[in-house]
Amino acid sequence: MNIIYINHYAGSPEHGMEFRPYFMAKRWAAKGNNVTVAASSFSHLRTHNPELEGAKYKEEMIDGVRYFWISGNSYHGNNMGRIRNMLSFLRGLYRYRTELTAQGKPDAIIASSTYPLDIYPAHHFAKKYGAMLIYEVHDLWPLSPIELGGMSPKHPYIRLMQKAENDCYRYSDYVVSLLPFAREHMIEHGMKPEKFVYIPNGIEKAAWEKPFHTPKVYEEKLKKYHEEGYFLVGYTGAHGIANALDSYVEAGEKLRGKKIKLLSIGPGPERDRLIQKAHNLNLDDVVEFLEPVQRDRIPELLSQLDALYIGLQSQPLFRFGVSPNKLMDYMMAGKPVIFAIDAPNDMVKEAGCGISIPPEDSGAIADAAIKLSQMSEEERETMGRCGKEYILAHNEYDVLADKFLSVFQRPRISAK
Repeated sequence: MNIIYINHYAGSPEHGMEFRPYFMAKRWAAKGNNVTVAASSFSHLRTHNPELEGAKYKEEMIDGVRYFWISGNSYHGNNMGRIRNMLSFLRGLYRYRTELTAQGKPDAIIASSTYPLDIYPAHHFAKKYGAMLIYEVHDLWPLSPIELGGMSPKHPYIRLMQKAENDCYRYSDYVVSLLPFAREHMIEHGMKPEKFVYIPNGIEKAAWEKPFHTPKVYEEKLKKYHEEGYFLVGYTGAHGIANALDSYVEAGEKLRGKKIKLLSIGPGPERDRLIQKAHNLNLDDVVEFLEPVQRDRIPELLSQLDALYIGLQSQPLFRFGVSPNKLMDYMMAGKPVIFAIDAPNDMVKEAGCGISIPPEDSGAIADAAIKLSQMSEEERETMGRCGKEYILAHNEYDVLADKFLSVFQRPRISAK
């Protein structure tokens, strides 16, 4: 098959997150399919964006997958620069259609950018070439900017996004959702029930079987802390508003004088503010921020920590479920997890691999860290083993990629 995977923010091991398109596409290509990932040359999520050197687009082969980078302006935050970046990507999809489809007539097209506007070029291509059209849902737009960003449903931008979301459900043959409980919402917005397919995020087992670098990332610092008797709780990932890291920092106040450190490793727009907050609260010796590490060094980093933290804001939006990549990494690392998310799916509780607490509760975070630190090493190892076994059984990308690939073989049921 010829497959075009449209994802504005798609990354790779070389460029950084997001990784799902890469993990899926690499496996499809290994099975003999031609896969093109279409992405913008600039994304705020990546640690390294591709250099186009003035070109309007660039082709690059990464692990058997053809990446088609479309030139896009840089931006910082959610402003007009980001909107221009979105528009440049959408225009580029139309403008360089011939170059994009150079490998032949596509059999399947996936519209997978976080925002739903890429359904229009994807639908245009699908009609022109007679291809199956799949809409992949990471977050619900425009519900996300309404409920997380406080935007009015009557705002022209939101109205545009709402029409696009409705058209996604109408035009697509199938809707692949990372959110397990979003089906009813999608039906309310025009999706035929039989279009819904749940395929969560996952992990790549092979990435965890590679030997660690020598020395391991931050090994000297973390070894020193352990020798001094500290219990190390770590957060790795984006430092954004939705990640609710204020409560993580504030938990340090209850941990003063205890042999527990809260480490925070990752990029994001909230990072500098959080560092200053920890400093203002005189928590520099409890809460420490470390520079981000490359994706391939995450396993060795997590192996040196004692427990791992993940949290999100308390938001009605998460009633549809969550599928955070970092949780998969945490469980694969075999470490106990502090899970501070209010969502109907709680893999930590299902697997018995940690402690689930209410979101944005600094006291509960501190209490969970203390409880885990007081457990025996054997108890923590048992928790970690349960998490790893669960994730290998349910969320390994070999399994998920095959499930996604099978969707392409289903009868088409698009409205148009």
